[in-house]
Amino acid sequence: MLDSVLYTMALTRLTGYNFHVAVRLFRELGDGKAVFDHRHDIAAVLPEATPRLQELLSNWDDALSRAEAELSFIEKNRIKPLLMGQPDYPQRLMDCPDAPILLFYMGTANLNQQRVINIIGTRHATVYGQDIIRNFLADLGAQGIQPLVVSGLAYGIDICAHREALANGFETVGVLAHGFDEIYPPRHRDTARQMLQQGGLLTEYMSQTRADKLNFVKRNRIVAGMCDATILVESASKGGGLITCSIAQDYGRSVFAFPGAVNAEYSMGCNQLIRNNGAELITSASDFIEAMGWQNDVLLQEAKSGGIERELFPNLSDDERRVVQLLSDRGDMQPNVLSLQANIPIGSLTALLFQLEMKGVVRQLAGGSYHLLR
Repeated sequence: MLDSVLYTMALTRLTGYNFHVAVRLFRELGDGKAVFDHRHDIAAVLPEATPRLQELLSNWDDALSRAEAELSFIEKNRIKPLLMGQPDYPQRLMDCPDAPILLFYMGTANLNQQRVINIIGTRHATVYGQDIIRNFLADLGAQGIQPLVVSGLAYGIDICAHREALANGFETVGVLAHGFDEIYPPRHRDTARQMLQQGGLLTEYMSQTRADKLNFVKRNRIVAGMCDATILVESASKGGGLITCSIAQDYGRSVFAFPGAVNAEYSMGCNQLIRNNGAELITSASDFIEAMGWQNDVLLQEAKSGGIERELFPNLSDDERRVVQLLSDRGDMQPNVLSLQANIPIGSLTALLFQLEMKGVVRQLAGGSYHLLR
């Protein structure tokens, strides 16, 4: 295991921000050690490998030296490495073509909970935005929905989302744009410490990695990819929140935005996104729960506690048969992928999956994927 982590860390150093190449090599060969073993014949594994990439992968000395130092750091600080493909790795990220092949994690939360959302927005949150988050999370809890809340620990909407999640008893995870040798911004350290006991902190970056602007942009793909839904609360006409929403759309995730006053600076991005059909308009937790089809959570839990008996000859609708066929052909699938492949809106699909689960045809796995019961 440690060997695999060591060589995978080195591979991330060698490939840099070429995430697609790192993922392709990792998936083709299984881990960083296997890539190292094939370092002199990498074109046989990846025919499209450029001469530059082949040259980079031929010499691992510096990368391995840096990885060895990092391995000592994470062991000393009890940081957990999460390799792509392992059970603890965020399974929703596995669908993303540019997912990190290695993550570093500190905390207590299961990153593969049944419901995972992110709440994002401007670093200049107004009282309006703060009130939205406070009411939204309180109402989710009141309606029996307790998702893992993900954000970026940044100023404004991010830190408000983390703090309100903590106040409502939700677990919350911050995705960092730097290594675990610092917390940025420093004034959020106390909240970060609380999150380690009621959620966690996650990063793809090794120690001694500065919180550069580009790193914040790159980490947005993790925020988007590890969640079922992205919720934009406030945003100017340009900003990181809009980038995250765009990434979430590319990943086939659900995107929502709260509208604001027409001339409000930090509602312009939300209004624009809604107008351009880049996000679904919501004004309350009830709107969101209905759009996601999560109103059946309580009913399903009650049914499970009573014991669901599988129907030998279930009567399936056309849409249900389409979903069953996809699961039969392709194996376990995340709801967002199923939604795209079956051409069924995510809200309708979630209700449909609920019916299939009640009939004993499918069941949801720990990472959120659905499994066909044969």
